[in-house]
Amino acid sequence: MVKLSNIMSEFQVDLTNCDREPIHIPGQIQPHGFLIVLDQQYNISHCSDNISNLFPETGVNIIGLTLQYIELLIGGDYPLGFITNLISLGKINKSFEQSNPLKIDISGKDYYLIVSTAADYYLLDFEPTISDLTSDVQKMMGHSISKMLADKNLQSLLDNTALQVKNTINYDRVMIYRFAEDGHGEVVAENKKDELNSLLGLHYPASDIPKQARELYKKNLTRIIADVYTTPSKVSTMANNEQPLDLTNSQLRAVSPVHIQYLKNMGVASSFSISILCKNELWGLIACHNYTPRFIDYKSRESSKLLGQILSSALEFRQEEIHQHTQEIFKNNLDTLTKQLQETISIQDALTKQAVNLLDVVHASGSVLVYEKNIVKLGITPDDVQLARLIEWIKGNNTESVFHFTNLSAVYPEAIEYCAIASGIMVTVISRELGEYVIFFKPEILQFITWAGNPEKPTEIDGNGLMKISPRNSFKEWSQTVTGTSMNWSSEEISSMLRLKVEITYAINQKAGAIRLLNEKLQQAYDELDTFSYTISHDLKNPIAAIKSYAQLLGRGKTIGEREQVFLVRIADKADQMNLMINAVLNYSRIGRSDFEYITIDTKSLIKDIINDLRLVYSADNLNITVGETPDLQGDPTMIMQIFSNLIGNAVKYSNHLENANVHIEGILNDKDTCYTIKDNGLGIASYDLPHVFELFNRMDNVKNIEGSGVGLAIVKRIVEKHNGRIWVESKLNSGSVFSVSFNN
Repeated sequence: MVKLSNIMSEFQVDLTNCDREPIHIPGQIQPHGFLIVLDQQYNISHCSDNISNLFPETGVNIIGLTLQYIELLIGGDYPLGFITNLISLGKINKSFEQSNPLKIDISGKDYYLIVSTAADYYLLDFEPTISDLTSDVQKMMGHSISKMLADKNLQSLLDNTALQVKNTINYDRVMIYRFAEDGHGEVVAENKKDELNSLLGLHYPASDIPKQARELYKKNLTRIIADVYTTPSKVSTMANNEQPLDLTNSQLRAVSPVHIQYLKNMGVASSFSISILCKNELWGLIACHNYTPRFIDYKSRESSKLLGQILSSALEFRQEEIHQHTQEIFKNNLDTLTKQLQETISIQDALTKQAVNLLDVVHASGSVLVYEKNIVKLGITPDDVQLARLIEWIKGNNTESVFHFTNLSAVYPEAIEYCAIASGIMVTVISRELGEYVIFFKPEILQFITWAGNPEKPTEIDGNGLMKISPRNSFKEWSQTVTGTSMNWSSEEISSMLRLKVEITYAINQKAGAIRLLNEKLQQAYDELDTFSYTISHDLKNPIAAIKSYAQLLGRGKTIGEREQVFLVRIADKADQMNLMINAVLNYSRIGRSDFEYITIDTKSLIKDIINDLRLVYSADNLNITVGETPDLQGDPTMIMQIFSNLIGNAVKYSNHLENANVHIEGILNDKDTCYTIKDNGLGIASYDLPHVFELFNRMDNVKNIEGSGVGLAIVKRIVEKHNGRIWVESKLNSGSVFSVSFNN
């Protein structure tokens, strides 16, 4: 046999690899329970060395034996094959959650058997049913949950949760520990014994709970460390098995030696944690410390997990309430700005001289409009000289159409002079050629952070002269002031900025006329595109047709071998593919040159026909398409058909992978325009991709494996503009998209 614990003991945690410590393969377990591991044939491949305490008559010589041998050792009233049947049931259900735990009697002592998987292995954890809890957790759950949710205030919710968890499991200290974006944590709520010092408000560096540990907390929603002063039991396997055993799903997985020493240095003898997830990401932990050893049985831990799930749902619901409220405010202000842009002759006046202005579409303290060689300031901004230099830097150093920073001086050192008023910056480019921008500023937020000890990880020099990480011994409060950083730019603010860019661009295109340099460049581009289209249609299409014809003629020859036939078929296929690409470019270029007469279009019938066609193409039983009001439109029927075919087709294509795919189409008739929205719950679009959605041959990173040319949305945008309309999109990654198209009445 070989001991698997060697991996952990040989892995040295130093300054370069702290976040790669293999905590999921420790090669040992906590000694309050026992572990048996089965391979796919139900033979014993691993076991913990303390198994001899569970089955004294066998020692550790059970490796290589069958599961039936263990079932015989357990004996009692259990039918032969009862563990085998338990595993089979879990395989059928694709989860062992419903069957765990199984209470069994071994030599007069009750144990919980908990089954889980590790790659091709089955883990059998045997844990005592006896708990150190004096209360019945399951009976207290209803009362605890109602108390937790009694107050809508977020801080009260956190405080109540800490109190109810302490009342339920009676640990010495219960904390709500929240993770920041950079991974460091803060104690945001606490309930404790009176004689203990408070840790409320203290910050802990990210290295205290490194990245790989945070990932495990997303998979294991509860984690018990029963006694930090016990010696782990090693896990043994066959001598020829050198593959580390992944104990991610084991309830008994041993703890990193660094973390054990860390807890000892804090004086903590036992810890228990419950994960708090928000939208499938680790928001924080309910961290429970006891200063004497404590063990909570599996069922009580599972019941306690519900408290974390309830808190997670409540947090998610309340954060979503805040997000929706913010979105609604920004949307209303944007609608007002849009109306001002349509009704006011001057773009500058519409954005800066009305009751609702640029400062109302994001949470910023200052804004600057750089337009038609004028610089208009709103709120608190850098002075004129500082702004002139900043704008020159923006021109020369950024290629994105929308970008933002929360620490401007880190990328533009001159900004340190005015970081108090402009540490955060968000910029949207109106015209790069003309040097026109909308700029928002956020002030510096001085953060006075109190750490539980120096956040720099303490080190010591090992025998090889390497700097080795060691757990902190001192937790004396250590204060730090963070400067030069603003509040983050939220996803709602970024989306609002993108919508603002669409509205400004639309208003400019409507009002600027021939005097703007942009129109001159567009005319030049159209002329070049006409020439290019003519070249394609006359100089490329005919040769491609000839290539295909010659390939087909050659294929009819009797002397052509089978291999050559394959090559000729491929030549013909590639010719067809090239012809399709040329047609796509031609379709795009023809839109700008086409003349048409407006007629009334029965939009309801048009949409119905498109949906019927899509159902035949995708044969999707999981697809739910709903249609609201469908007011008629004025326009070219072929082009309007292209708009809706592309938008509805994309909505179906990029949500069809979901079990419950939903697409909703609806039009709203207003005094001045008719606006249609096509909404889906599919893949969505990342915020950094949104500015490029309507660009020719542009495809998002998350749809590269889905068939498409990257031309459809560019064609749609061109058709909409040909109809004097506008199009925009609101989207979040993995949450779906809403495409809106507005046509003037």
